[in-house]
Amino acid sequence: MEAARSEGDELIADYVDCLMSLDTNAQSVQNDNLILGDPVIEAGIAASVGGITEQNAMKDFVPPEDPKEPLLGMTFESDEAAKTFYNEYARHLGFPFRVGRSRRSKGAEEVVVMRRFVCSREGMYRKKNPSSDEATKKRERMSMREGCNAMMEVVRESNHWVVSKLDTAHNHNLGTCSRVGYLRDRGLLDASNKITMMGSDGVPFLRQNILGEGGDAQGLLDYLKKMQGNDPAFFHAIQVDKNSCLMNVFWADARAKLAYQHFGDAVTFDTTYKKNKYMMPFVTFSGVNHHLQRVIFGCALLMEDTECSFVWLFETWLAAMSGKAPCSLVTDQNRAMKAAIGRVFPHTCHRFCKWHILSRTKQKLAHTYSEHPTLIDELESCVIESETINTFETAWMSIIDTYDLRNNTWLQAMYNIRQKWVPLYLMDTFCAEISKAQKLETMNDFYKKYFSTKVTLEVFLTQFDLSIENHYEEEAKADMDTSLNLVTTKTASPMEKQAARTYTKAVFSRFQEEFTESLAYIIQKTKDGCISEYNVMKDENSSDTFCVTYNASNKMAKCSCKYFEFSGILCRHILGVFIIVDPHLLPPDYYLKRWTRKARDCGLLEYNCDNHQDDACQSITSRYDVLCADAIRYAEKGSGSETVYKAAKDILQKAYEEIIVYERNPTRVSQRDAININEDVMVDDSMTDQSLPDSRQKVTNLLGQFLVSSWSP
Repeated sequence: MEAARSEGDELIADYVDCLMSLDTNAQSVQNDNLILGDPVIEAGIAASVGGITEQNAMKDFVPPEDPKEPLLGMTFESDEAAKTFYNEYARHLGFPFRVGRSRRSKGAEEVVVMRRFVCSREGMYRKKNPSSDEATKKRERMSMREGCNAMMEVVRESNHWVVSKLDTAHNHNLGTCSRVGYLRDRGLLDASNKITMMGSDGVPFLRQNILGEGGDAQGLLDYLKKMQGNDPAFFHAIQVDKNSCLMNVFWADARAKLAYQHFGDAVTFDTTYKKNKYMMPFVTFSGVNHHLQRVIFGCALLMEDTECSFVWLFETWLAAMSGKAPCSLVTDQNRAMKAAIGRVFPHTCHRFCKWHILSRTKQKLAHTYSEHPTLIDELESCVIESETINTFETAWMSIIDTYDLRNNTWLQAMYNIRQKWVPLYLMDTFCAEISKAQKLETMNDFYKKYFSTKVTLEVFLTQFDLSIENHYEEEAKADMDTSLNLVTTKTASPMEKQAARTYTKAVFSRFQEEFTESLAYIIQKTKDGCISEYNVMKDENSSDTFCVTYNASNKMAKCSCKYFEFSGILCRHILGVFIIVDPHLLPPDYYLKRWTRKARDCGLLEYNCDNHQDDACQSITSRYDVLCADAIRYAEKGSGSETVYKAAKDILQKAYEEIIVYERNPTRVSQRDAININEDVMVDDSMTDQSLPDSRQKVTNLLGQFLVSSWSP
């Protein structure tokens, strides 16, 4: 019976957590009760939240980020509702609390009639008699009791609870995010480095060896120092608490910052460590490159799972990425994280990871899955393969009715926030997913390969760096494969051949799938004129019909499926229309650079113009970061073969000498002192150019020629 209640409490907690993550300003496309109806709470788990019953919480729940102040005479549905309310109030002000005392009624059937919630610093600590043998055997613990009188007392009146006594004054400092400080005061942070972490639900849990075996914080600082020495553009930041103790750490090297400039439009914030309390609290910012491979944009050790910590981390990461916010940001469900993202990324589309939710659904419906093995495939197909919202709604309702899940609170909560995780509701935003079934490697995969509780921080970071190096090697191999090996087209269409020359092999494979599928669709013209309209459908009996509008003046088209806006490649519906109206080359605007072979190629000044102001307004740090980013591109281009490497060394040496000459005389460099930049450099005719008026332009031209050169091994 006890286990059953525990499982039910966990279910309700997850359910409420989902509701808290719901953007209350977002309007549902349809009535949320259409599919599942009002949830029915089973006996034994029907807890109230903040004075609002679970049944009404779906519509009226007040987010914990803005709790009400307690007042005398406030009423609650139950004592647990009052406790939950005071918990959120304590979290908001930044103090821990506990249940001080309770009183039961007299008689045959004793029931609780009074509960008092007090600040954890209530009362005074009294030492035990030192003469006691038992007392001397126990280790003396530090107490955090300071005689604080803050409390809220509720008493039972018929079928509700009323605040009868209240004291909101504290005799100590309050802090919104100093959770670790509280635990340190309690004596929980000792030399054994067994740190009690505070989850987003306010429930503490132990995380063994948070910095690896022995808690080597010095090893972390040495690692950052070494990285800074090897990479002058390396960025790192450390957050400390009021006691100058390390809380959170973030870092990103030059390659991560450069990769973000190319592929930072869609970002995933990976908090895999939250799934297992024994994992190191290691988080990553990542995305997908032009070969559909994972690329890292920065890493962090996140000691606290609080809004303050997330705000600090997101602001620090944004500063490292030159203040350029992503179009979309994928995370798991977390109230503190959601609030922080709303503050730091107000214009970024925040969405939940569909794979994480589907994984949690497997756990929540484990019993149903065991009885109906086909349920898992049907649910994933409903979410991933549905082509329209109507199709999704119909399929979802069919699953609910078939397996009698209409009263399942978890599915009800997931359905209510479908606009935050089901791809069909997010098609207006670019998410860099050219396949709805696209699934990249996560930190969970890395943990499974390399992590154990015995791994030290130094070993862990070394293994992670090796993994990152392997990612860059895989990208280099994919670049080489795309350059040297031609792809095979399935038709003689100029559009398909154009795409084969433009896209990388991985992206072209997905484009080719859309292109060949477009040949099987029925296209009916419904409106003529400069802007014409077409209905596109799989067959005459298809329930899914897509509307494509085509503008003959600029040769651009739009589809109601919005697949191009979501993924960055054309859908089969638009391609089918182009085959009819203009079966030649596609407009260049339909080829996003981030998916092409030249995704990482750009002119020498392109990075500077896109992300920085003119030279007069730049700081030394900004100019330094720009030059480091350019240098990385030269290194990547020049390390392709021994021949290119030698030529690159020669060119860069001459460029360096030219910079020294210009530094000594920036106003005018005499012809006698200037260096002939074309001397002794073996290049083809495409690299020659006319003389430039000053040395700075000569250096720019020289390095620019190197970047776009056509040398081959």
